[in-house]
Amino acid sequence: MRVAVISDIHGNLHALEAVFRALESEGADTLWSLGDVVGYGPRPNACCERVAARASVSLAGNHDLGVLGSLDLDEFSPDAAAAALWTRSVLSPGARAYLEPLTPQATAPGTELFHASPRDPIWDYVISAEAAADAFRLTRAEIVLVGHSHVPLAIGLEPGGELGGGLAAAGSEVDLGAGRWLLNPGSVGQPRDGDPRASYLLLDLATGRAQFGRVEYPIGRTQAELRQRGLPAALADRLAEGV
Repeated sequence: MRVAVISDIHGNLHALEAVFRALESEGADTLWSLGDVVGYGPRPNACCERVAARASVSLAGNHDLGVLGSLDLDEFSPDAAAAALWTRSVLSPGARAYLEPLTPQATAPGTELFHASPRDPIWDYVISAEAAADAFRLTRAEIVLVGHSHVPLAIGLEPGGELGGGLAAAGSEVDLGAGRWLLNPGSVGQPRDGDPRASYLLLDLATGRAQFGRVEYPIGRTQAELRQRGLPAALADRLAEGV
């Protein structure tokens, strides 16, 4: 089975549609979403509709929970809070119905999934060796999937306990049979690794391989939609830089 893994769409419909087109050519059988379908971006309802129709596993991210009112927006940055309030005001009943039952962690055969990390599935970032080591210590699955940082990662735990790997550039491949792996697909809608292209991960569970993909999308169209809706200017500006 070929599983597409995505995360952190953040209401960026043009990026999501570009990823879906890429996945059709890759022959993905199913989709897993690690959360934050909404927040920041201008097209929350359409993104929820499309992910709900395709995903067999969906997690809730911190922005999803903030938009629903399950998290206090005082915990968010000013721009994130402003975008969450706007998203609340336009969220459709269908999008709300999709988001409300979701939780920030789940399991699938041979895999544990977290929006953020096993230490804290909502807020914790896996961006250090210590956090990666804790993620392996707190899980048992051969594959641990995380999102939230908007940075694609492939970190392996070798049989002797050593960690290897790190940032996963476009086209990076992983042999899933070589020890345990912590993988982050990066962000569809707001990458933060200096590459503005939408990011995704493809797991081939039959062959035991994983590959990181990137795809260009019309960033200017998303930026124009953000400005038309009066969302914070920084949210539009950062998309062109991938930060």
